Amino acid sequence: MKVYLDACCLCRLFDNHQEHRIRLEAEAVLTILKRCTTGWEMIESTAVLYEIGLISDIRIKKHARSLVARAHEVIRVDDAILSRAAEFEVIGLMGMDAIHVACAEQAGAILLTTDNELIKIMKRNVNSTSIAVKNPLYWLMEVDGHGTD
Repeated sequence: MKVYLDACCLCRLFDNHQEHRIRLEAEAVLTILKRCTTGWEMIESTAVLYEIGLISDIRIKKHARSLVARAHEVIRVDDAILSRAAEFEVIGLMGMDAIHVACAEQAGAILLTTDNELIKIMKRNVNSTSIAVKNPLYWLMEVDGHGTD
């Protein structure tokens, strides 16, 4: 199984875990990262690397880069990705979100994100791509048979 974690998903680990939902999502991301060392394939992209490069907190940036370094494959954003991303912009995705969907699609990976707006747009436009875009917590529960979408 191929999983593409966008930057907000990876950075959930560094958010304030006082809020119950954030803590559960962070735990799900940790579980997914662990499973990516025992059979699943972690896919990342140069778009994620770019976004991590924008993080001002040096400690968080360093840890986020170390997570991306575990990736089985890094999709390079090229003209084909940008062209496909432009098609996703037509359905309401903006900028990097469209690029992440295009990268995950090229890799044939599920895109995991904590960006509720991205998930909502992709649910409304489920036929626009062959991949799924899911919250890591709900997706993990689904995969492990503990919930439904």
